[in-house]
Amino acid sequence: MNQPRGQHRNTRNEVNGWVVFDKPVGMTSTHAVSRMKRIFNAKKAGHAGTLDPLASGILPIALGEATKTVPFVQDGEKAYRFTVRWGIQTNTDDTEGHPVAQSDARPDTDAVLRALPAFVGTIMQKPPAFSAIKVDGERAYDRARDGEAVELPPRPITIHRLDLIAVPSADEVVLEARCGKGTYVRAIARDLGLMLGCFGHVTALRRTRVGPFLEQDAVGLDVLDHPDGPQGLLSVEAGLSEVACVPVNRGDAVHLRRGQPLILRGHDAPFEGMAFAACGGIVVAFGPIEQGALQPHRVFNLPF
Repeated sequence: MNQPRGQHRNTRNEVNGWVVFDKPVGMTSTHAVSRMKRIFNAKKAGHAGTLDPLASGILPIALGEATKTVPFVQDGEKAYRFTVRWGIQTNTDDTEGHPVAQSDARPDTDAVLRALPAFVGTIMQKPPAFSAIKVDGERAYDRARDGEAVELPPRPITIHRLDLIAVPSADEVVLEARCGKGTYVRAIARDLGLMLGCFGHVTALRRTRVGPFLEQDAVGLDVLDHPDGPQGLLSVEAGLSEVACVPVNRGDAVHLRRGQPLILRGHDAPFEGMAFAACGGIVVAFGPIEQGALQPHRVFNLPF
């Protein structure tokens, strides 16, 4: 039968799993997702947390059924290594913007070390005006690029660690941060420069961790776009490695896939929090454990 005019048969594959992409500087997160979708010829793809074009490092990309696990990865701990240039504050808090304040003052290493503890813990942080946060339905960066004065209210974020790694010169330092969801490294550089009375902005940024995925897991385009076929595809459950796993038999798996709660038995069964059920190592469903039963909020259509 001929295809109706204007319609084309979908020849994309059912590809399920995670790609821990080592995004290069200059590529947008949206472009990265499109590139992975094309490389794997996958029907469905999405990323777990935007990474700025000027940043490099881990951009976890979910394919197919793995997109259902994106919230767990997004909510996981992040880690960044970044360089702060003293003496200049920009309107974007990085090198993409233009200077809005300058100073000849430069902090010594001891002053930087004394300032860092003020940024550790749960603190209030004012997001950069050039951010993806929505204001009345529009992205803040779109309003800022149109010349509008964007004032975003401070919000609580958590920074687990903030360490001084190197002092390449009197004009810059290299820091590493371990933080929770919603933290802006550019805002750390801005606020640290203001605290030290010298101003500052980010000149280089690399993300080294997102949830369960670490820098050593990351693969570049040379591995992914390989002449012998794409490499580096991880399992769907790789995105759930920080969540409790409940092994189940085939009967229980079918039960869960119908959306029916599964009563957990045995002294080793998790008693609270989120968990996922797996049959023969294949993820079946995930959801919260409530009153001794796993509630399958999401189910996976994977063969087992």
